[in-house]
Amino acid sequence: MYVDISSRKPGQQLEYLPRPDKERLAETLVAFANSDGGIVVLGLSPSGEVTNEISEEDVEGLLQQSIMESVPPVEIRNLHKEELPEGGEIFVMEVPRSPEVHTLLDGRVVVRSGTENRTLQGPEIRHLASTRSTGDFESEPVPGATVEDFSAEVIEEYERKRSERTGRSWEGSREDLLQAIGAVDQHLRPTVAGLLLFGKNPEYFLPQSGLVFVHFRGTEPKGEGYGRREEIHGHLAKVIERAWQVIWEEMDKEAVVKGLVREEHTEYPRVAVREALVNAVCHRDYRISGRKIEVKMFADRLEIVSPGGLPGYITLDNILEEHYSRNPRIVNGLMQWGYIEELGLGMDRIFESMTREGHPPPELDSTPYRFMITLKNVKRPVLMPEWESSMNERQLKALQYIQEHGRITNREYRRLCPHVSAETLRLDLVDLVNRGVLLKIGEKKGTYYILK
Repeated sequence: MYVDISSRKPGQQLEYLPRPDKERLAETLVAFANSDGGIVVLGLSPSGEVTNEISEEDVEGLLQQSIMESVPPVEIRNLHKEELPEGGEIFVMEVPRSPEVHTLLDGRVVVRSGTENRTLQGPEIRHLASTRSTGDFESEPVPGATVEDFSAEVIEEYERKRSERTGRSWEGSREDLLQAIGAVDQHLRPTVAGLLLFGKNPEYFLPQSGLVFVHFRGTEPKGEGYGRREEIHGHLAKVIERAWQVIWEEMDKEAVVKGLVREEHTEYPRVAVREALVNAVCHRDYRISGRKIEVKMFADRLEIVSPGGLPGYITLDNILEEHYSRNPRIVNGLMQWGYIEELGLGMDRIFESMTREGHPPPELDSTPYRFMITLKNVKRPVLMPEWESSMNERQLKALQYIQEHGRITNREYRRLCPHVSAETLRLDLVDLVNRGVLLKIGEKKGTYYILK
């Protein structure tokens, strides 16, 4: 546990509390419970240094006081002390995602947003409450399914990839592992998440799983008809890989030689397509029967339609800044598998890769019953002539930098213009955002800008 925790930085599912702080702990417990859960480490600074400012006697009182600050009280699991090799001790606890919405005594509903706890506003609270009321479908046992419906080969692949990612092997039994990751319940009955991740034929029990790919010849579903249609079934890793293979086979490609290097340019950026596929598989609403994920390829665009609207408190306005998983067990499983590099960055990578390669930003559309992302393959000029004539030299330098690197941060802009004040450079970027040239992504130190 020491290697896994203290070597990581605080983030979406990890918080360090170096000294007793009832308010911060209570706020973080509620934020984790309202979001995707997380781990709280007491006695460790954000830089990973042991503070020795929290004793075993402090922990019980601090935790009891903090839990009483939430309504209803937040559940805590696996609270334990760890003796560190270099001396000192820390206290670690797990906070599972709750099926209820928790509030603090002052009435605030907070969620986790990166390394901070953010207070939700009225519409966001209502959206979160409405999605919580549907229950945690991925953790429900699948009627009629047994562990014999799992593929031993797929589980072995998952264990190998998980070991490579974490740097250590699972020390318990396979049954213990499956139960720990939510693939089976306490009676060893396969859950929805378990069957989707490891099932031999999950579509037998969950016919809504899987994906349908259709390649239309023109720009509309009607008219010229379609050239290829394929239904893809199997466990989720297989669905992702097969869907990517089919899209890759259907994509236009061209070879470009730069110097002595041969580069292959594709119709859509690989990163954008794979991230969009993983997002659809991870975040679709598997309760909705009769609807599979749909991938529609047209002459000018690629549409990926996922059953179910945006989950939790996610909206089209905050989708680039916030993270919330409808299916946290599936997300964690695919992350351990290596399909997700870091939580909450998938949509950012899609936007960045599309604009870096000269395509328009992806278009997002959401209803209560489906979410659609559209990738357009139309190349566009990076800079319009009428914009160029009205920009100062610093702004043109920033746009050239974005053209070459895909994005720019405030720090990078200051390095480009070292003799200009930070406030002037900030206003340059604000001006480009207001004019619709740049798109601002992230907040505070994590802010960067891409072409809009």
